[in-house]
Amino acid sequence: MTKKRYIISVLILGSLTAIGPFSIDMYLPGFAAIAKSFHTTTAQVSLSLSSFFIGISIGQLLYGPLLDRFGRKKPLYVGLSLYIITSIGCYFSSSIESLITLRFIQAIGSCAAGVASMAMVRDIFPPKDNAKIFALLILILGVSPMVAPTVGGYVTSAIGWQYIFLILAVIATLVLLAVVFALPESYQPDPNFSLKPKPILNNFLLVIKNPEFYTFAVCGALAFSGLFAYLAASPFVFMTVFGLSAKVYGWIFALLSVGFIGASQLNTLLIRHFSSLQIIRGALTVMLIISATFLIGSLNGIINVYSTILSVFLILCCVGIANPNTSALSLAPFAKNAGTAASLLGALQMAVGSISSLLVGLFKSQSTIPMAVIMFLSALASFLIFLIGSKYIHKQSIKAV
Repeated sequence: MTKKRYIISVLILGSLTAIGPFSIDMYLPGFAAIAKSFHTTTAQVSLSLSSFFIGISIGQLLYGPLLDRFGRKKPLYVGLSLYIITSIGCYFSSSIESLITLRFIQAIGSCAAGVASMAMVRDIFPPKDNAKIFALLILILGVSPMVAPTVGGYVTSAIGWQYIFLILAVIATLVLLAVVFALPESYQPDPNFSLKPKPILNNFLLVIKNPEFYTFAVCGALAFSGLFAYLAASPFVFMTVFGLSAKVYGWIFALLSVGFIGASQLNTLLIRHFSSLQIIRGALTVMLIISATFLIGSLNGIINVYSTILSVFLILCCVGIANPNTSALSLAPFAKNAGTAASLLGALQMAVGSISSLLVGLFKSQSTIPMAVIMFLSALASFLIFLIGSKYIHKQSIKAV
């Protein structure tokens, strides 16, 4: 692969990965405006975020087998087209119920981009380079949380929240054109890959039974769910609890994202001196300590807007370091079933994230406690799964020798 083709492929794959996060981050500052427009509450509006997460969870499982049967690009065309149509539909929404429903369908379209990009990383690049490529994708992905909420805040203030969805439709159209004309097919269609329920389930089970997959996919998803807790709680925490404006919230969101993106890029340096296992262990340990400190401070009422920003910043740094490595180790054992494995990995992340965001909404506390509790539990569970699973994998490898 030439250097030019390498750069173009990474940029397009990164853009595909960013579609889902853009769909989440850009409309967060518009929660209050959407609630006012539909004469409802921000809690009701947040259901459109939860429905999006649920849609991605379900859609991931649908696209995995399709990507392995028809190649990577054809299912991607269908998903992106569905996303564009439903984004326009969101612009014309006349009720909160229609917005919640359309966001669910929009998510099913968007997750084709996420699953395909992960599978194509496994197709195009050697396994030893996957962690580095995932880190580069996160760098491109970083445009979303750094730019999208800020743009969303200004768009909402200037011309209305509805135009956010028109912008998303335009972005997806440009990405679709790039895929059609500049991204090569990385996996030839496999006519022998059955789409009947039983073979599909068998393929899923084959992936799930792999110890490396379920250990690193689960611990990675649990760590990542701390990010989802932050996404679900941050509009309320910063704009209601701390009384900040939508524009200021957008800037804070962008600032906090620097931690996630910047830390992910440390992998390029860390991987030269440490193994992925060592990097994950260190990141999860620090994440657990920071989240425990944040929870204790929240429970004792000594957390303010500045300490909240610092705590979340450090936690997102840990997630940014751990995620490329857990993703790479999860997909490493697979070549033929990379699409199925990538869809399961994405579905697991979104399913755990959906639960995390819903749990945040169950709390009635007018403070940072809900976000702090879920972040701590996510960090603790991830750390324990990693410790238990990695020891089991090590013992199995010794037996095999």
